[in-house]
Amino acid sequence: RLQPTCPFCRHPLPKTREESDKNKMRRAAANDPLAIREIGMKRCSNRDYERAFEYLTKAAEMGDALAHYSLSILYRGGLGVEKDKKK
Repeated sequence: RLQPTCPFCRHPLPKTREESDKNKMRRAAANDPLAIREIGMKRCSNRDYERAFEYLTKAAEMGDALAHYSLSILYRGGLGVEKDKKK
């Protein structure tokens, strides 16, 4: 019987949240846009919008379409970006 494995590194799936976070950081260090976007989205859910904006921008620059969409939501809400007070 086959064990489920990570599609990126082929290691067994992590059993704890800490292992999962460590794997995401390792993938982000290897410039995996999906992992970078996931970290950015986690920062959003923790209301750390400035860091979320950094991660999502990096993922969007690498071509991640969902990161582009998430950035548009941040821009629309004025979260993690400077507000244009002229408008």
